[in-house]
Amino acid sequence: MNVCCSSGDLGNAREVFDEMRKRGVQPNVVSFGTLINGLCANGGLDEAFRMKKIMERDFKMKGNAFVYVALIKGVCKVDDLNAAVKLKDEMLRKKVELDSAVYSTLISAYFRVGRKDEVYGLLNEMEKNGCKCDTVTFNALMHGYCQEKDFDSAFRVLDEMEVKGCKPDVISCNVIIRGLCNDGKLREASELLDDMPRRRCKPDVVSYRIYFDGLCKAMKFKEAAVILHEMIFKGYVPRDTSLNELFHGLIQEGDRESLMRALDNMASVNCISKEVWGMMISMMCQQDNLSNAYGLVGMLLME
Repeated sequence: MNVCCSSGDLGNAREVFDEMRKRGVQPNVVSFGTLINGLCANGGLDEAFRMKKIMERDFKMKGNAFVYVALIKGVCKVDDLNAAVKLKDEMLRKKVELDSAVYSTLISAYFRVGRKDEVYGLLNEMEKNGCKCDTVTFNALMHGYCQEKDFDSAFRVLDEMEVKGCKPDVISCNVIIRGLCNDGKLREASELLDDMPRRRCKPDVVSYRIYFDGLCKAMKFKEAAVILHEMIFKGYVPRDTSLNELFHGLIQEGDRESLMRALDNMASVNCISKEVWGMMISMMCQQDNLSNAYGLVGMLLME
């Protein structure tokens, strides 16, 4: 069932569930949870709630946190926050232990639908119910603030994590870097990227790709070429789409020095796409530099 649900094959998942019953294998809360989670993830909310009802009414089983989190994520995905809150309240009423996943999902949904003022109420409720904020909760808060372009609050949350003894992970910083880049605040994004080691959080390939994408989107191709060199040195490679943007931008700007440095960097790891080769050959031909164009063709044939 889990394999079927993971691949979105709900028909076969249901058949396996029905076959269990036909063969006299009693489903347990894990069986129901697996199917409910698959249904919620693939838009089958009505049937997921029907399965929950069958589990409770016919099998006298109480849903666990996994079942409720799946349903809460499902209704939050369609922005039905009232249903999500009802499920959370039902967990409290039935004494199902709430975990941070429930509150993190609700926090993200509240920000998404413009109800951020209610988030602090959720945080207070978390504390009251003995559910400690973890990295996932803080990341949800920072993501919400970045969506609102309230970067001061996002940085306050990042600092608060360390004060409360919750070590930020690379996702914590990447969330803010992405938000800053999306808003064109590239200097601030660069400063956070540089500050990550001080926060005991090593930038990963995603960190660099987000910043590189932001530079290319802002047409800061010279700066992107510098970051490309740093990425290659660390063993990271940008996305092909952004690389194509970089080379196209450098060609358009006529920045031959940065262009050749970027080409050398990518050649050093044998990661130059056919699109980039095509752009380079076309540029050489347009400049009547046929000897260099033939050389590039020769290099391409050896790839």
